[in-house]
Order: sequence, then C-alpha cells, then structure tokens
Amino acid sequence: MPMPVRNPAGAASTPLRRQLLVTIVGITSIAVLVLALLLAVAVDRLYHSEAITKLERDATRVAATAPDDEAHNPRPFTKPAGLNERLVVGIYRVDGSRIVGDGPDVSPLASEAANGRLHESVEGGTLTVVAPIPSEVGVTSIARVGMPQDEVHDRRDRSWLLMGVFAVVVVGLAAAAAFYQSRRLARPLERLTRAAQALGDGDFTVRAEPSGVREADEAGRALEVTARHLGSMLDRERAFSADVSHQLRTPLTGLLLGLESALERPGADLTAAIRAAVRRGEHLRDIIDDLLRLARDAGPDAEVLDVPELLGGLRSRWSATLTGVDRPLSVTAHDPLPELHVKASAVRQILDVLVDNAISHGAGRITVEASDIGGGLAIDVSDEGPGVTDDAEDIFARRSSASAEGHGIGLALARSLAEAEGGRLVLRRPSPPIFTLLLPAAEPLHPMDHPHP
Repeated sequence: MPMPVRNPAGAASTPLRRQLLVTIVGITSIAVLVLALLLAVAVDRLYHSEAITKLERDATRVAATAPDDEAHNPRPFTKPAGLNERLVVGIYRVDGSRIVGDGPDVSPLASEAANGRLHESVEGGTLTVVAPIPSEVGVTSIARVGMPQDEVHDRRDRSWLLMGVFAVVVVGLAAAAAFYQSRRLARPLERLTRAAQALGDGDFTVRAEPSGVREADEAGRALEVTARHLGSMLDRERAFSADVSHQLRTPLTGLLLGLESALERPGADLTAAIRAAVRRGEHLRDIIDDLLRLARDAGPDAEVLDVPELLGGLRSRWSATLTGVDRPLSVTAHDPLPELHVKASAVRQILDVLVDNAISHGAGRITVEASDIGGGLAIDVSDEGPGVTDDAEDIFARRSSASAEGHGIGLALARSLAEAEGGRLVLRRPSPPIFTLLLPAAEPLHPMDHPHP
C-alpha cells in the first residue's frame, strides 16, 4: 500500500481514491437528501389533499341525502350506501352540537359551516370536513365526515420508507460507481508514480501501460520519452567519459614524458619544453571540447571540410609524439578532392584515433592519404605493422577500458563518429593494416535550386 504523500507544509495528502470516493458519495448523498426532503413534503401534501378531497365528496353526499329538517325533527341516521365504514359521520346543529350519528358531542368546525360553505380541519386526531345541509329556511344542520388522521400518516410513512430505501440504493450505487471510477483513475497515476520512482532510481526502461484515460496515457508517454532521453543522455555522458579517457591517454603521456625528459636531461631547453607542453595542453583542451560537443550534439552544423588544413593539423599534432618514438608520418592529399559537408571535429577525432591506434599497435611508417573515390572521399591510415588478427568487425566493438585487449574503445568511437556523419570506417586490409574512412561528397545543387537574382 503506497505511503501517504506529504505536502510542503508537512500535512499528509489524502489519496486520490479516497478523495474521489468521498467526493462522489458526498455529492450524491446531499443531492438525494435534498430531493428526498422535497419529495417527502410533496408526498405529505399529496396524501393530505387526496384525503380532504375524498372527505369533501363524502360530506357533500351525506349533506345531499340527509333530511333538511333534522335539526327540528331528529330521526335515526343511516350512512349512505358506499361510504367507507371507517368514516365517522354525524349531523350537527349550526351551534356545533351533535344531533345524530357519530362524532364528538360538540364540533367547533361544524358551527363554521353555517355560512353555507365547506370547511376542513383536524379535530381530536380526526381529519374532518363539514358541509351545510340546505333547507327552505337556510342552513339549519351540518353534515360532518371525518377519518382518523393516522390512516393518512400511515400511507405517508410507507411512501417515506420506500423513498428512504430508494435513496439508500441510489447512494449505494453511487458508492459502487465511485469506487470503480476512483480505482480506474487512481491506478494509472499510481503506476506513473512507481515508474517515476523507478526512473529516479536509475531505471530508464520504464514503460507506462495504457489505461484508457487520455491524460494519464499522455503523461505516461511523456515519462517514457523522458526516460529514453535521460538514458540516452547518461549513455552519452558515460561514453564521453570513456572516450575522453581513451583519447587523452596518449597526448597526456607525451606531455608528461616531454616535461620529465626536459627536467632530467642536463642542459635541456626548458623554454622549448614548456612551449611544447603548452601546445600539447592546447591539444588536450581541443580534444575535450570536440568530444564534449560531439557527445551532446552541441557543435556547429556540418560545413565544408578543408581536407588539406585537416591533414596539416594532424601532422602538427602528432609530430612531436612520433618523433619521440621514431615513427615517421606521411600525409598526402591527392587533388582534386570532393567537397564535403561534415563536422571537422568529428573527422579530426576519427583520424586521431586511427593514428593513435597505429602508434600503439603498429610499427614503422604511418601513412595518411586522402583521395577522391567518385561520389566521396576516402582517407586511408596505414602502417607497416603485423596487422589485425581479430575479426574485422570485432575490433570495432566497444569494450570497457578495464576489459579491453588490443584496440579497446578507440575504434568503436571512431566508427560511431563516422556513422554519425553519414560515412563508414572499415578495415580495408588486415595486414599490413589499412583503415579507410569513407565520407560522402556533398550533393551538387540542381539548377532549379539556385536562387533567382
């Protein structure tokens, strides 16, 4: 069961399920209660009106059949046929005293009918209606008809009971619907919460299951995109760390060896050694900047590559290192060269990887040649060493620096950079080794693509 979440003020937040359940049931209960009260009042008035209407009809009937001289010549009274046996029927004088029939000895309500109109009221727990009995000399007697008020109340109470049962059923159905709906709405959010927690713990493979709730599904898809983005960023950062470590190892070693050699050699030109160390430090800085831009894809867009300048920079960067290990470097650009739209930083790092690989695993002269192959540029990097004994594809597989034997992660980095620029890096010949970087030439503009003057 998920723990209650606390808001910034420290108070425990109410779970969504409970909020929805309480809200829906509360609103339904209030609505049913208000409706039930209104219906209860309406039902009470309805039954009262029905009872009065029946009593008025019966009282009029009694008045029509009763003798008009009953007040002066009393005689036994008989109820008209068809009247309800439970009705209390009596004949009264205009002063309210009973003459014959049933009822109280004195009825104040009966005296009110002396004005010739029907009247109704409750006397002694009896719902009563009085009707004048007309005669030639005016109203001399009154017909009084009553029924126990409890009968009306019994009918009303039974209706109220049915309404109460109906209200309970409605609230129960609302509670069931609220429970179902609260689960339906809360479950996707609970899954999103668990997925977000897993993402916070470093699991970038989180997936949000479809729930049928559009907003929750959209949030789930956004979380998946965020997880993939963060995972990709983390992978790039990890790769960047490994790539920087690999790319800096050789230049940093050369820088330290140059300084140590200058310190230990008597009469060494320390100024020249410091200048060489500065150049190598700048080279290290350029490597870090290039790899950081490439890892984050934050560098400038592809532009026209100046191949001769690129190869000249390669010669100047590696000349000191190669001189120290007695390895000559030959750089050649065969004109004409095609026009390329690629990132110079990516090509520069690829060539640095290949030259470093030739230094570490090859022997003899290192040769770098650039030539047009029709539709693209090929840059070959070769040396005179024994070559590659592993499978051609295995040497491009990325391995950790701790477990890598032989070529490590440098060639994997170089191939990924080549593919990112739309090119390829292949081992064209295993022994003596020739690595070839293939880059596509820029497509020429169609005549219709030129802007009109």
